[in-house]
Formats: sequence, structure tokens, C-alpha cells
Amino acid sequence: MPHSFGYRARTRDMFSRAFRQAGPTGLSTYLRNIKRGDYVDIFANSSIHKGMPHKFYHGRTGVVFNVTRRAIGVEVNKQIRGKILKKRIHVRTEHVRQSKCRDGFLARKAANDAHKRAVQDGTAQPKSLKRTPGQPKAGYSVSSSRAGRKPVVMYVAAFDPALKL
Repeated sequence: MPHSFGYRARTRDMFSRAFRQAGPTGLSTYLRNIKRGDYVDIFANSSIHKGMPHKFYHGRTGVVFNVTRRAIGVEVNKQIRGKILKKRIHVRTEHVRQSKCRDGFLARKAANDAHKRAVQDGTAQPKSLKRTPGQPKAGYSVSSSRAGRKPVVMYVAAFDPALKL
């Protein structure tokens, strides 16, 4: 039962560095190109206190709306009572990484475009490019592996009050 309600309360595991990830921040963190409109994930790096986001935003995905020399402006959705508000926060680049949330969509889009071109060229048959939910597995019949033997059928034993399990 926690009794402190500070800015970093209950973040012992959230802000702990991963195994073999402690130490100084690498230069690649600062050399990433992030542009307006990119999707980014906010992950607070606890070794750098400047520009650290509030614990609520840790692990959230947002869209970049502003880029400055040292910080990135991110627009994140936050539910407050019944409303979802767009919050705009500025976070230093150490606490932000490129999101992979659109990778699947972009790969699917490229595959669909390639298929459309193949259909226009006449090398492929047209098909529906919409996503479909997983269909049930096809039925099959079970056969006994031993020749000439019938499968053993097991039944539930009748209830016996004398049996104490």
C-alpha cells in the first residue's frame, strides 16, 4: 500500500534499465532522423532526467507535431473521464524511439500494390485484397493406426458416493 504520491511514485520497475542496458546513452540515440507526422513510442530513459515524460506517457504511442534541437513534440491520446483528449507534450530525444506500429500496414500496402500491378500486367489473377478473419480448420476423419482394430471408446464412470476422492 503506497503512501507517497510524488511525480515518480510507483515507477521502480517501469523506469529500471534492462539487463546489460545500463550505462551511458549511445550516440545513435541522438542521430536518429525524426520528422513531423512520424509515429513514435515514448519510453522514458531513467538515466537522463532532463526532458523525461510523466510516468503516464511511458509506453504510449503518439504522432510527432514539432521537432526542436533537443526535443520532440508528441501528440498523445489520454482518456480523462469519458473523453479522449489529444495531449501535446515535449520530450527529449532520449526518451523517444521510432514506432513499429505502421510496419505491418505499410508491408501489406506494398504487397497489395505489387499484386495490383501484377494483375494489370496479366501475370496474376485478381483476388480480394481485404483482410479476412481466420477461418475454421478443414474437417477430417480419424482412422485407427492399427489394422483391423476398432478405436477404444471411453465413458465417464457413474457417480459413487462411497468413493471419496
